[in-house]
Amino acid sequence: MPTDSPTRNLDVARLRGLHRMMWRIRALEEAALQGLTDKLVLGAIHPSIGQEAIAAGVVGNLRRDDVLLSTHRGHGHTLAKGASSEAMLRELLGREGGNCGGKGGSMHIADFDVGMLGANGVVGANIVIAAGAAHAVKLKGEDKVVCCIFGDGAINRGPFLEGLNWAAVFHLPVLFVCEDNGFAATTRTAGMTAGAGPSARARAFGIAAEEVDGNDVLAVDALARDLVAAIRAGGGPRFLHAHTYRLTGHTGVDPAAYRPADEVAAARLVEPVLRAREALAAAGVTSAELDADREAAEAEMRAAYDAARAAPFPGPDMAFADVQDIGSPAEEAF
Repeated sequence: MPTDSPTRNLDVARLRGLHRMMWRIRALEEAALQGLTDKLVLGAIHPSIGQEAIAAGVVGNLRRDDVLLSTHRGHGHTLAKGASSEAMLRELLGREGGNCGGKGGSMHIADFDVGMLGANGVVGANIVIAAGAAHAVKLKGEDKVVCCIFGDGAINRGPFLEGLNWAAVFHLPVLFVCEDNGFAATTRTAGMTAGAGPSARARAFGIAAEEVDGNDVLAVDALARDLVAAIRAGGGPRFLHAHTYRLTGHTGVDPAAYRPADEVAAARLVEPVLRAREALAAAGVTSAELDADREAAEAEMRAAYDAARAAPFPGPDMAFADVQDIGSPAEEAF
């Protein structure tokens, strides 16, 4: 895993903000897992605990009107894009006031108000949607950036080839982010991936690719800032390959017995929230201040979870809302 880091020139205020966001993401994931325990979430939850630096560092460099596409493991990305934590937890619990009216759930959260075009339960499907969104941005002459985040398992599916090829051919304003935690569900990705991996495949399309330690939030932040700026300036697609490790199983009910205990224990020593805290402490931020970041995040998510539990389910009259009529709005669209 790459270890280069810009922490030698530490921007304490920037890192403190990223530290807060990572705690908000982790606390949201813990609230989502509580929903599973309380049998209030029907369906799978795919936690991103241990991967928070990528969401905070990448998405934190997007504007509100930039476009984001995510994966089945997309809670952190969505929160970092500016979505309401209460609306997200209402969505996970299937309640009124959720981002999608309580009808999408964990793997299908979308929030167009903040540029979040959607999570996706189909591995790799968001890559071709991102290419389409980026092509629309180009045709409209906008200066938006489209950011598409996917896991390492997605690079072995057809949409990866199609999406990157389209983006390269048409010089589209899209940042592809491979959030590489080493596992495609319960299988080590390395054992089923030929060749040199994600970055090499991107370069084969002529797309500039960079690798980063995805557990070093400042390194992710600095690289993402440069790549987003290059894309917005008309530089075409870019590829960011971030190495990380999820500390939980693939889903909230997966005990991850396929991973050695010592491997997980070693990963906990270099996870992103801990590393950010250590860097801030070394820079003079007190333990009380750092604890306050965690406590504020946990209090926010407790309140959001309680509000979601108390919210009503969507009424029967909402069953067919948001379902497109045949042929409408085809005339307006074409």
